[in-house]
Amino acid sequence: MSFFGKAAKAAEPAVPEGDRVPIGVVGVGQMGRHHARILSTLGPARLVGIADLNLEKAKILGDAHGAPAFRSAEEFPSETRAVVIAAPTPAHHALARSFLERGWHCFVEKPLTERVEDAEDIISLAREKNLVLQVGHIERFNPAVVEMVRQAKEPLFIEASRLGPYDPRVSNVSVVLDLMIHDLDIVLALAQDKVVRLDAVGGRVLSNQEDIVKATLFFSRGCRADISASRVSLKKFRKIRVFQKDAYMSLDYSERSLKIYRKKHDPIRSLLDVAIQRPRLDKKDPLETELRHFLQCVRDGKPPLVGGTHGRDALELALEIRKSMRLHSL
Repeated sequence: MSFFGKAAKAAEPAVPEGDRVPIGVVGVGQMGRHHARILSTLGPARLVGIADLNLEKAKILGDAHGAPAFRSAEEFPSETRAVVIAAPTPAHHALARSFLERGWHCFVEKPLTERVEDAEDIISLAREKNLVLQVGHIERFNPAVVEMVRQAKEPLFIEASRLGPYDPRVSNVSVVLDLMIHDLDIVLALAQDKVVRLDAVGGRVLSNQEDIVKATLFFSRGCRADISASRVSLKKFRKIRVFQKDAYMSLDYSERSLKIYRKKHDPIRSLLDVAIQRPRLDKKDPLETELRHFLQCVRDGKPPLVGGTHGRDALELALEIRKSMRLHSL
């Protein structure tokens, strides 16, 4: 099942009306449509509005999910407590700042903002207002990734590849900010360390932005990560491998599968001395899990798994890669 497929599920226990979070969605692009669809079915949520500058598109989506449509989130009902920002990235900072000033909790799709300074601004504002600021790094809610991060112990080497076909809808965005940023966030979560040096090379193939990029990150405690992203591949290939002293882990993002190869003892004389583990993983939709987590954080006043600082760190690293890149136009 893909991230955005429709999986059959058992009926959810009713949530008292007073415990449901009145939430709106801003932006009716690909991600906004998925957010609206899922929020309309979640017991802990009450979808109170869908906003987009294209009111007709907002109405179509609203009619499909039983929610009123607006041209601007400023028109959302006063009871609104939270909002999902799925508008284009250049609008993230202004929208998030406006909503946080209103006292609304914010879920912001990745990248958090265009500039690090803007990310820090809304992080500071959310902290000042004691509001939840969650960033939409959906892969962190992939059950295989959750288990890999749990099993990680001082990785020595990480290799991540995220390749796929060209999509003209994102031709105006660097592949670093479109695809690679997912793996940057995950690598930072795995390494739990500071990047002290990086090398990067990229090329423009089908658009005016980088379509293929390879970056090598060096961490202060010795870990190294090689990360590749491409949108000029014929097929999707999305995997990450982690090597550490006691184990080697291999994860397939698309299949949401994880294999762990662990030494039974030293020395290793054959593969019989290596145990192969396939952890049992749940089959829940990562986007639904991500949104449930956000709603729970809003209700409980707890910090999210992927907060503003995580989004800022991934953005800062992505921008540094673009800045340092040796660029080839092909």
